[in-house]
Amino acid sequence: MKMPNRVLKFKELFEEQKKGLLYSSKVFSEEFTVKAEDMSDEADLSSAELEQSMRMRLRSREALFIKKIDEALERIQAGSFGVCESCELDIEQSRLEVRPTATLCLNCKEAEEVREARNADGRKSKSMGAKHNLRIA
Repeated sequence: MKMPNRVLKFKELFEEQKKGLLYSSKVFSEEFTVKAEDMSDEADLSSAELEQSMRMRLRSREALFIKKIDEALERIQAGSFGVCESCELDIEQSRLEVRPTATLCLNCKEAEEVREARNADGRKSKSMGAKHNLRIA
């Protein structure tokens, strides 16, 4: 199956990004424990714990991004890359340039964000019923 040039460009981008992330993870695979020399005083311990927390957060973000890259590569393989999962129209090229892993077109993404804005946690209130949910004007 021959891929259109625009899809091939994204496939190469995803493969390069994934390779870079996997390589950096191997190079920087340090233990997530605080070393004895970092516990000499409270300031050193606090600094070491903060660094450990930041490394763990970065690894978590990298793992999530690798998952999104893998899903995008699966969509490329399936021939559905660049198609909105909600309305099934093409995702705008400009949107894909900015966010290559996007799965929703701009209109559907904006509608999703409006729904999420109704409540801080993105869910409708179940205790108040549908007629009491906030309306966004």
